[in-house]
Amino acid sequence: MTSQVSSPTEQADGAVLGEQRGAAGTKDVRRLERVIIRFAGDSGDGMQLTGDRFTSETASFGNDLSTLPNFPAEIRAPAGTLPGVSSFQLHFADHDILTPGDAPNVLVAMNPAALKANIGDLPRGAEIIVNTDEFTKRAMQKVGYAASPLEDGSLDSYQLHPVPLTTLTVEALKEFDLSRKEAERSKNMFALGLLSWMYHRPTEGTEKFLRTKFAKKPDIAAANIAAFRAGWNFGETTEDFAVSYEVAPAAQAFPVGTYRNISGNLALAYGLVAASRQADLPLYLGSYPITPASDILHELSKHKNFGVRTFQAEDEIAGIGAALGAAFGGALAVTTTSGPGVALKSETIGLAVSLELPLLVVDIQRGGPSTGLPTKTEQADLLQAMYGRNGEAPVPVVAPRTPADCFDAALEAARIALAYRTPVFLLSDGYLANGSEPWRIPELDELPDLRVRFATGPNHTLADGTEVFWPYKRDARTLARPWAIPGTPGLEHRIGGIEKQDGTGNISYDPANHDFMVRTRQAKVDGIDVPDIEVDDPDRARTLVLGWGSTYGPITAAVRRLRTAGEAIAQAHLRHLNPFPKNLGTVLERYDKVVIPEMNLGQLATLVRAKYLVDAHSYNQVNGMPFKAEQLATALKEAIDG
Repeated sequence: MTSQVSSPTEQADGAVLGEQRGAAGTKDVRRLERVIIRFAGDSGDGMQLTGDRFTSETASFGNDLSTLPNFPAEIRAPAGTLPGVSSFQLHFADHDILTPGDAPNVLVAMNPAALKANIGDLPRGAEIIVNTDEFTKRAMQKVGYAASPLEDGSLDSYQLHPVPLTTLTVEALKEFDLSRKEAERSKNMFALGLLSWMYHRPTEGTEKFLRTKFAKKPDIAAANIAAFRAGWNFGETTEDFAVSYEVAPAAQAFPVGTYRNISGNLALAYGLVAASRQADLPLYLGSYPITPASDILHELSKHKNFGVRTFQAEDEIAGIGAALGAAFGGALAVTTTSGPGVALKSETIGLAVSLELPLLVVDIQRGGPSTGLPTKTEQADLLQAMYGRNGEAPVPVVAPRTPADCFDAALEAARIALAYRTPVFLLSDGYLANGSEPWRIPELDELPDLRVRFATGPNHTLADGTEVFWPYKRDARTLARPWAIPGTPGLEHRIGGIEKQDGTGNISYDPANHDFMVRTRQAKVDGIDVPDIEVDDPDRARTLVLGWGSTYGPITAAVRRLRTAGEAIAQAHLRHLNPFPKNLGTVLERYDKVVIPEMNLGQLATLVRAKYLVDAHSYNQVNGMPFKAEQLATALKEAIDG
């Protein structure tokens, strides 16, 4: 969905702006600044699809938004169990927002497990919509409810809406030739229709989506649309929902432009395609499916019309090997993976360092170690990206900060790889990959020129006057070696992982030459031109919070809260983690305290302490979930006062 729009701070959750009483016989409409909704149910209940459709309609309406999908790693987790709960949280507002929200205002719980797994996150007064049909004695016992929470008073502090979603859905679809089990599958569409009525969401996009999705099964499409409409009508007619809500479009939140809702992985895929077009090179992806990076492979496979070739390899090593071969052949080469795959690819990344060829290594970080938490988020691969290879094998590292920023980060990683002839790590994570937000579609003239010049002939003259091609003769500014397309007459040269002689590229075991080549490869990375880090410090604070990657949203939201409360705090965020911006040391020296929040045990803090001898304070979390703004605000307030 795209929308046209023409920047305020995050407010208290669900703040009421006003109330409008409808005409006789109609319901009240309340205006809100923002709302946080969480859909939760079994992993087979379609909660991700429901949340995605609500998000798409919200984006088309013009709200700012941020999402947090959360689902089990199992393909089909045990039904009705706590480990099998899948949820989708959406935060949308009439102003710019930065996070999916700390606590839901509304929980849609499709069964007892969904209620029990999420009730602890709800503030007092939150609305709970429960599917009463699933609250059977057996289902409640399965998750430890001795008595029905709908009847024992334990939910008295919430606004409870008991709705027999399954029964109502089956009743709405009785005219269709469907079994009861088939009809029950549409209960998520009934819930979506109800929530769409409650928050005045558009409906045309969802109906069009359903017709397209089930184009080969028109009866199923019609049934889902009927369930969706029945949910809307139920909200309109039932006495249990006396109020509906309006959240106005975020008309003043963004620069004028055409916007669409986009996830981090989709933005990254589009960024890679854009980079290949701007470089005038074919894009080659060598990859092995792995959560949460697989969506990039799926998306890029759709774009053969843009010169994209995708290879789903038999394993991680084959994937990067093919990508490196494509780089040697003159393509913009990419391999996508997560932490466990990076471990397997490490030898080939080292080979790419030695060959000095452009290669993008996209690591969508997840919980570890080993196979860890496949569907949960973490940013604990930083030191692996920095040092996870044998020998001195420096690799630039770039990290996006929001889902939409993944597009720009992909372009930046490609710029560095192509200009400096080096593999580059792009460190995203599961939170960015699966989360979404509005993205302004850039104009073509806003994209960087990434075109490169391939070697076409001799580049060195020997003492006897003979002109030859030296594959390791370097550009004076970038220290990049020439990029020669295989088969170009006169440019034949040796490649491989054994150390090269400076200039000629011949095999060399000479100690002095090895020392020179190691230092030269390091100097090439150290000399990469990256922008200075920008500091947001309107009050000349004494405390700086420094972040990287997906912590940007929670950190910025926390900083806003503190400044609204009268506290002085500075903020800076790193996109380039190797090399660091040249002014980073000077920036750090200006502050009495530096706090670094990370979803690991302090990896960036370790690097900062080692390089700049700054007593950076870590604030760490490794529970598989992103930081909450209030949590960070409390920690930063303690740092300011300490």
